[in-house]
Amino acid sequence: MQVIQIKDVCKAFDQRQVLNNISLSVEEGEIFGLLGPSGAGKTTLIKMLIGLLSATSGNIAILGKELDKKIDESFPSFGMVLDNDGLYDRLNCYDNLELYARIYSISNRKKVINDLLEKVGLIESSKKSVSNLSKGMRQRLSFARAILHSPKIVFLDEPTSGLDPATTLQIHSMMKTLKESGTTIFLTTHNMNEAQKMCDHLALLNEGNIVEEGTPEDICLHHRKKCEVNIEMTNGEKYMVDSHDLLTVLQTVLDTNNKIRSIHSNEPNLEEVFIELTGRDLR
Repeated sequence: MQVIQIKDVCKAFDQRQVLNNISLSVEEGEIFGLLGPSGAGKTTLIKMLIGLLSATSGNIAILGKELDKKIDESFPSFGMVLDNDGLYDRLNCYDNLELYARIYSISNRKKVINDLLEKVGLIESSKKSVSNLSKGMRQRLSFARAILHSPKIVFLDEPTSGLDPATTLQIHSMMKTLKESGTTIFLTTHNMNEAQKMCDHLALLNEGNIVEEGTPEDICLHHRKKCEVNIEMTNGEKYMVDSHDLLTVLQTVLDTNNKIRSIHSNEPNLEEVFIELTGRDLR
């Protein structure tokens, strides 16, 4: 089931075109990534998907409903983590979540909130003022708020940008848990490793245009100019050969009575593909 459908969407601010004829679809339960450098239009698109901006032209449907007409009905089905976290600095962690729990009329609020704070590693800081939290702690609290009401779709705009590796791993772990529960995740990122590791499906965005789309593996394979294989032997010798010569080389090295430690093909990564398509890197 397609939970997000974007068809021929354009967005302009005054005379500046930001998005050009964007068409995408997102399947239920997948992590869909929008990968591109800063200024590519990723945040603009995600703000359109959650109703903060309207399209200049084209159509967006969320959960089968046209967004511009049904935003009030669809909104409770969304969770979001944006660059501006919108947390209340004067409130503590628990009270921030309780405020939203009341908005969403969540029953058994205390247990739901404490369980979430435990999951995101903030239970010991539940009474700590948000103004005293580190960036990583604020991001984890934002994530907890985004999933507080068990939304069907969670929108994450650069959720690990500027975070330390340990917090990034925590965010990724929470994303995997969400996916396992059947939640759809729409992720924007400029981090190639994050996109390749986390996403089931990707679209590469550059200057408001989709330049490639598919699974991370298919995108890389599609742009592989030749198939090279790396072979490492137990004695430390290494070989890089064309796949057409693989059987001959294998027979030759095995005839020396050496053993193979590892063998793997050599494909381009997403950043190399992006540079090939656009002439620029992802930063």
